[in-house]
Amino acid sequence: MASHILDFLILGNNFGTNEMRAIWSETNRLQKQVDVEVALAKAEGELGVIPIEAANSIISKADASKLSIEQIAEEAAKAKHSLMSTINALQKQVGDAGQYIHYGATTQDIVDTATVLQLKQSFTVIERDSKLVALELKRLAKKYQYLPMVGRTHGMQALPTTFGFKLAVWLDEFIRHLQRLSEIKQRVLVGNISGAICTYASMGKLGPQVETRALTILGLNTPNIGWQAARDRFSEYASVIALISGTLGKMGNEFYNLMRTEINEVEEPFSEGKIGSTTMPHKRNPAALEGLASLTAPLLKSVALIHESMKVEHERDAMSWRAEWIALPEINLYISAQLQTALAVLKGLKINAEKMLINLSLQNGLLLSEKVMFEIGKRLGKQTAHNLVYQSAMKAFEQNRPFKDILLEDPRLNKEFTESELDAWLDPISYIGSAPEKVAQVIQYAEQCGVLACAFA
Repeated sequence: MASHILDFLILGNNFGTNEMRAIWSETNRLQKQVDVEVALAKAEGELGVIPIEAANSIISKADASKLSIEQIAEEAAKAKHSLMSTINALQKQVGDAGQYIHYGATTQDIVDTATVLQLKQSFTVIERDSKLVALELKRLAKKYQYLPMVGRTHGMQALPTTFGFKLAVWLDEFIRHLQRLSEIKQRVLVGNISGAICTYASMGKLGPQVETRALTILGLNTPNIGWQAARDRFSEYASVIALISGTLGKMGNEFYNLMRTEINEVEEPFSEGKIGSTTMPHKRNPAALEGLASLTAPLLKSVALIHESMKVEHERDAMSWRAEWIALPEINLYISAQLQTALAVLKGLKINAEKMLINLSLQNGLLLSEKVMFEIGKRLGKQTAHNLVYQSAMKAFEQNRPFKDILLEDPRLNKEFTESELDAWLDPISYIGSAPEKVAQVIQYAEQCGVLACAFA
């Protein structure tokens, strides 16, 4: 029976994907540990550390799919050890050659390297889905490059912008995330098979060669020196995942706000039969957006736990180590759900362009106070213009009257500027600055920088 929401049948897919759950499942964890033990035996057999016949027997007979997790767990409960029962099960499975299972290695060699193999699988999923999110953002930024909307600061209307500009900011973030993933991959996907305190003493002079060969078989990089007491690789990985999650959470929260009834500029995908409330039948709630935004907080807490695991006692301890067993699966599962949710939202996002235009005029011209100030400042000076426009803006706000009418009532302005000039300055569509050009620049960079190469066309 599932006891963590990640594994709940009803709610689990809101917090992780089946694909990522399979990667971090107990079955796959066991498989990867067996893979490491087999690679170790193969390397030792090739280098003459153990008899080649024993190595070949281990290679041919070791089969994680035929091991009983239940029996291994039962023995582990008695042994009070996380790996010994697995080694015993493998030894029994391969027969006489089992004497050479786990030869010269320590538990953390196997568990850490197996975890990196799981991270390697996770990397593939996260890179793939991050590229797909970036491609959707690129598509939408280009589509809405010129669509005017209100830009908001401190939660309040500020100046006109374009919807494409908002999306291009996120696209630019995702390009950096993809670059970060690419940059850290070689540092993160590094195994470790070096014995009890990373000195290779139990393997003799060939120890470093055994490690290099075993890790090459597994498709992992070889460390310069053992990292049982250096957990920065996992922390670096977690930090980059935190950045990706931060962007995704921000996107979810932004769309959540833009979907508010009173703003109504976007709506998340709606499907027939989707229920918003058990008591209010009319509700079309931003359930997907809430899910997208909500996962950043727990992910960041798990990342903090990973960072805490960098504090290691002497050459090795299990206190910090076990924290990784909790946090790494959670981080990967949460980000997998966020990426998939973001993809679904971006692919089916509904844009209410008409309401965006209406909202541009919601303040009766006050949205263009900066434009008016700079135009007046060309003749009267910027600071003088700021004072005049401020007084008119506050009056228009408090009296709930059109900004233009208040401006025209000021004799200092009335004699200097015509109504037609004010009409031109108060047109929000004419004051989006270089927003469309910057969107084009980001799209061009995304296409040229290479991180979207091999993404699904």
